[in-house]
Amino acid sequence: MNEGKVILAALPQANGKVKFRPAIVLREMPPYGDLLICGISSQLHQFVAGFDEMILRTDADFAASGLLSESIIRLGFLMTVSRSHAVGNTGSISHERLQRLLRRLSAHLSKNLR
Repeated sequence: MNEGKVILAALPQANGKVKFRPAIVLREMPPYGDLLICGISSQLHQFVAGFDEMILRTDADFAASGLLSESIIRLGFLMTVSRSHAVGNTGSISHERLQRLLRRLSAHLSKNLR
């Protein structure tokens, strides 16, 4: 799985059940090649301005993503999963979008560090 791919992964839900949901591969993690992913949601009301990212039908990479509807890439919904928990990929986001997500996450994680 390459970084920037949209995959289906077994993700825990708020009710404790596990469902296969779309997610973005942000990075491959050492030493075993596990995947750092962030969840994707079609629940647009959950959007966190300045943190999450919308992917809209009018975006240049929407069709390539394989998503069925406009969605939120939720940087606050991070997980590391083994490759075996990814059942396939539906598409990918643009390199520019991936870089933007990584910069935003990095800025958030390094905020207020001395």
